[in-house]
Amino acid sequence: MKESFSGRDGFLYDLLRYHLGWTDQYGQTQDVLVDIGFQSMLALSIADLISDDIDPALPVAAAVQLICDFMDVHGEVQAGKLGSDSERPTIWWVWGPAQAINAGDGLHALARSAMMRLSTRHIEPIKILEAVRLLDSTCLTLCEGQYIDLTFQDQVMIKTSDYMEMVSKKSGALPGCAAKLGALVSGFDHDTCVAIEEFGINLGVAWQLKRDIDGLWGDLGTGITADNLLNKKKTLPLIHALETGSAAIKREITGIYMKRVLEPSDISRVLELLDEVNAKGHALAEMDEILIKAGDSLVSCGIDRTKSDELIEWVIAHK
Repeated sequence: MKESFSGRDGFLYDLLRYHLGWTDQYGQTQDVLVDIGFQSMLALSIADLISDDIDPALPVAAAVQLICDFMDVHGEVQAGKLGSDSERPTIWWVWGPAQAINAGDGLHALARSAMMRLSTRHIEPIKILEAVRLLDSTCLTLCEGQYIDLTFQDQVMIKTSDYMEMVSKKSGALPGCAAKLGALVSGFDHDTCVAIEEFGINLGVAWQLKRDIDGLWGDLGTGITADNLLNKKKTLPLIHALETGSAAIKREITGIYMKRVLEPSDISRVLELLDEVNAKGHALAEMDEILIKAGDSLVSCGIDRTKSDELIEWVIAHK
């Protein structure tokens, strides 16, 4: 990734290096442990599994990670998030939303530039063009998913099918792209690349469902929070309750969800109502079904089932 910044100096790149954890907000070199997205690692993992050589996929992994960061920076502005996952102030909080949007756009441009370095791996020009086209198409799909997710904030009743379509775009598109690109630059045929893309999409969707579950009952936090409710964030367990629960359950959840000031008892009550309709069990079953599809897609490409399962388990455990 640092190759993308070679010869690039100035305030914009200071912001980008800060977001990536390479400097502090004053531009001083710093080593902050910033999480690397599973999406970028997926490109390397696929290349390793099918060719035992990750070198051709390194520019792909860098590009995908920069896209993750591009989406993160813009997402932090949209959510009004003050601190990043590394517990440092976000770009928009330090320098303002306008500069954060500019920084996000810069990360997107650097991602395309990183993809062009495939030429240093002796990848054919036609494949490089295809890789860039896929990355651009995926970015549009990500934005579509983000748009749908934001519109859901103003809706109470959402169909599970609509939610799954949104998650497929917002959380499935980039893993699908990364996996397919890992196969493409490793020299695999069209049908194999398509099957591996399907694997990545399903894996990304299952990963999001796991986060939905952990955000309520797991170790990603203390459960549903007042901020979650005030931001009107929709997750599969909540949608399942509103879609299948009794009129009384729907009415009570909706009433709590529309409050401007929430009490701790409101949060506990939402969890109780979700338990009444087995929302957690439903989400887990949905996730397991999608993971089976993901594994089958990878195995159909000749990947050993044990190695496939190990990769899936690692991704699902990724925070």
